[in-house]
Formats: sequence, structure tokens, C-alpha cells
Amino acid sequence: MPKIFITNKSGHPQKFFCHGFNNNKDLVVNAHAKATIQAPDHQNSGAIIAVHDGHEGEQAEITFNGFGGNDFIDMSNIVGAGGNMTIQQQGDPRTRKGDPLFMQNLRKAWAKASASTKNDLKGSIFTDKAGKVVRMGPIKEHPKLESFVRTFADGKTYIGVGAWNGSPGNPSDNGQSSAAHGTKNAVITYSDGDATPGDGEGHNAHRAPMEQIRMVEHFETSAAHKPEEHKGEVGIDLHNKSNKACTYFFYDNYWNGNGTAGANFDHPLKSVKLAPKASHFVPLPASFKGRVQRGTVIPATWVEFQCEASNDHAAHGDISLQQGCDGAATIQGTDGAPHGSGPVGGFTKDVITHAPAAAKVKRQDGVVCLASTMGNWMAGPNEAAAQWLFKEVGQKKAYIKGGSGTDDISSKNRRFEVVFY
Repeated sequence: MPKIFITNKSGHPQKFFCHGFNNNKDLVVNAHAKATIQAPDHQNSGAIIAVHDGHEGEQAEITFNGFGGNDFIDMSNIVGAGGNMTIQQQGDPRTRKGDPLFMQNLRKAWAKASASTKNDLKGSIFTDKAGKVVRMGPIKEHPKLESFVRTFADGKTYIGVGAWNGSPGNPSDNGQSSAAHGTKNAVITYSDGDATPGDGEGHNAHRAPMEQIRMVEHFETSAAHKPEEHKGEVGIDLHNKSNKACTYFFYDNYWNGNGTAGANFDHPLKSVKLAPKASHFVPLPASFKGRVQRGTVIPATWVEFQCEASNDHAAHGDISLQQGCDGAATIQGTDGAPHGSGPVGGFTKDVITHAPAAAKVKRQDGVVCLASTMGNWMAGPNEAAAQWLFKEVGQKKAYIKGGSGTDDISSKNRRFEVVFY
């Protein structure tokens, strides 16, 4: 069962509202002390909210064992602020969310703000007698406050509402919803100073280096990677049959179990940019188990595959529409004789243009897609999308709901042909 460890690095007792945890009872953590909350061993969601003079402030939002068996954690300042707080999975600073110096950055921005800006924010920023900012009111009640906070905390914490119920939200806020790595204990750190956990890491240590942000490998199409010149190698013959250039991202699962997997949403292994009608061979390790998709956001069509199964040492794959659909795709083994004669998974038709409005959503990048049939951290299952896809594609060709009934496409030579339309 996961636990929530709360450390109060400040010099005063700090009160927290506990929603969904601790039997919904308030918790006071003494100065320079720690507290532990036991979470249930099943999927559970809630929030730990710092309280300042009776007002809700920064809050750590937690879903244990969520979609794909991963935790979803984030920091939010939508309802206010009065201190600094961060959250991360225990032992994994890559998952850290929150601005450990939020109040200090707020005070600096306030000191530089014009008289007009301060007048616009009247009633949302609270100071002591000396003029020092001590608390911020709810962003959701002050639209101009959101723009002000983004000048110093954008991408570090939830500021706006984010993607929800068909609204694309702000991309910086949506990024706060990225999945963590499996299910682990959660570490919350509160401070009036630097709220970086006492793990010896700097307060920016959780950020990926630029070479990781640009992906471990990135290929542009070239003659050196034409599929026909890489016979015998493990990987994917990737084809872009659309009329526009597109970048495809390969995600290796965080973990794999017996019929389950920890979906990876934020650390692609490779990316490949293809011109319209172009093809490209993408080499992969035999241990790869994951997916390739257009872009990095969802909803999206997933081409799921593993390069080498432990039982028959063949590659196995399928098409999944459970996290939405942004276009057609197919997968086929390359070991047939003649080439291309084996079974094909997926579909080639346009299922988005004429879909009912209730089945569609506008993705954060502005692309209209079919919504998730199983739901995720942004919204629940979309039944209209599911019924449309059952009619237009069918469970035999692609996973729409449930984990059975879809053709397993295999390739003894550990290589697939994947086509995006």
C-alpha cells in the first residue's frame, strides 16, 4: 500500500486539509517535522491542501494506481497560495511537480508590477503591514491573476483549469498531468523557503537535460534509413501515407506485467519526422515493448507492439483506439511470403470527419480527434466515440473497449510494417 510522506521544513506548525486521504480529517504537521498518511492499496484520488489563515492554498493532487497502473501527481495553485510545496514519487526527482520557490517568485513579480497591474489584481494579492506578499487568492476567481502568475510559474504548477470535458486547456497546465512511473510512495515537502525535498537534489534537478527533451534519438528521413536497406534488423518500417509532414514518437513502457503495462506518456525513446508519402526504417532494441503514435499528446491512435516475446521470440502488435483516434493506421508482419501477404491489423479509412460531434474533442494542439473510449486523467470514457468506432472499425481490427477480441499481428523476423494515413 502506498504512503504519503509530508515534511514541514518551516519553523511553524502547518495545517493541511486532507481530501480523499486520512479519513478526510485535517492534519497539522509541526515545525521541522514529518507525518505519514497510509493510502488504500487500490486506485484512489485526493488532495493535500496547505491552509493559510483559514484559506486554502497550494495543493498536492494525487491519484494512486491510475491509468496504466501509474500514479498521477501534480501541484496546483488554482485555489491560492501562501507557502511553497512540491510533490514527487519517492526516490524519483524526475516526477517532481511544483515551484519550490513559488512565494519568493510571486513577491519578486509583485515588486516589479506596475501600478495598473496591482490595481487590476486588487483583492487577489494580500500583503502584511510592511507590504510583503503573504497570500494569494484563488486564480479561478480572478482571470487577470492567471496571466500574472504565468509570468513566473508557467509550466511549474497548475495555474489554469487544464484540459477537461472537451476543453483543450493550456498546454503548460496539461503538462502537469503527465503520468509518474508505476505506483510508489508520494513525498510532499512544504516550506516558507525552498520546498525542494531534502534529497540533495537542486530545485531544478527533476528537469530533463536538453538532450533528453530533444529525445534520445531523432531521425530525419534519409536514404541511409530506407526500409529495403535494413533487411534482418529488428525494428519498424514506418510509412507516412498522409499529405503532410508528421513526427512520430516511440514510447517504451515503464514496466510490463502479465497482460498489463505501465504506459509511458512523457519520455519517448525516439522520434522520426517523415515528409508526406515518405518511408523510414526505425531500428529498435529487441526488448522494446510499447507504442508509436503521431506527436506526443492524446487523444491519439496507438500502434502497440513488442519486438520479441519471451515465449515464441516473435514480434507481436495491434492497433488501439482506447486513448482516442487521430487518424487511421495499420500494422503488418514483414515475414510473409511474398512480402505483404500476411494479416493486417488496423484500418485505413477516415473515421473522424463524419463522426458525431459528441464523439469528437479538440486536442490541445488544435487537432480534432475522437475521444478516449476508456477515459484518462482528462475526462471519463466517451461512449459516443466507442459506439462510432465499433460501427466503423470494429473490435477485431483495433482495441476499442476491453482487452480481448482484437487480432494479434505477429512477425517472426521481429519487424513490422507500420503505416499512418
